[in-house]
Amino acid sequence: MTSSLRPHAAVVETRLDDLADQLDAGIVAVDGPSGAGKSTVADQLVERLRDRGTGVTLVRTDDFATWDNPVAWWPELEADILHSFVRRRDYRYRPRVWHDGVATPGPAVWVEWQPLLIIEGVSSARRRIAERLTHALWLDGGTAEERLERAVARDGETSREHLQQWQEFERGWFAVDRTRERCVVLDRP
Repeated sequence: MTSSLRPHAAVVETRLDDLADQLDAGIVAVDGPSGAGKSTVADQLVERLRDRGTGVTLVRTDDFATWDNPVAWWPELEADILHSFVRRRDYRYRPRVWHDGVATPGPAVWVEWQPLLIIEGVSSARRRIAERLTHALWLDGGTAEERLERAVARDGETSREHLQQWQEFERGWFAVDRTRERCVVLDRP
C-alpha cells in the first residue's frame, strides 16, 4: 500500500504548493475522518505559507472536541475565534487539556490576528461555515481500518474503543452534513 501512496503524495505536494501560492487571506478548512492525515497536511500547508511570508494561524478542532462532545462545541469556536477573526482582532480560546482520559478547558491561549486562518479537524468544513470558507480540503486517508490503526498509533492502544466509537459517529456526521461534497479531495501524503 505504501508504494501506491507515494505517487499520490507528489500530487498532494504540488496541490499544496499551488494552494499556498493562491492564499493570502481568509479561512481554510482541512477536514476528513480521524487518522486520514489532516494534521500532516495542515502542518505542511502552514509551513509553505509561512515560507512565503503569509501570516497564518492554525487552529485544530481537537482543541475543542471531546469523546462525548464530538461536534456540538462549534458555538465555542465561533464565539472565541471566528467572531474575532472576521473583525480582525486578536482572539483568545481555551484548548482542551487531557488528564486520565478526561478533557477540560485549559489555560487561555492568546492568538495574534493573522489574515489567514486554517481550521483543521473533523467537522472543520461543516455546512455551518461552508459559505465563509476560502477553501475546503478533504482527506479520505485510506480504509476505516487503516485510519483506525494510524489513530491508535498516534493516541495509544487505550484509546482504541473511543476511536472506534468516534469513527462510527463521524461516518454518520459526514453522511448527514455531506461535507466531502463541498471540498477539494486530496489523497493522504
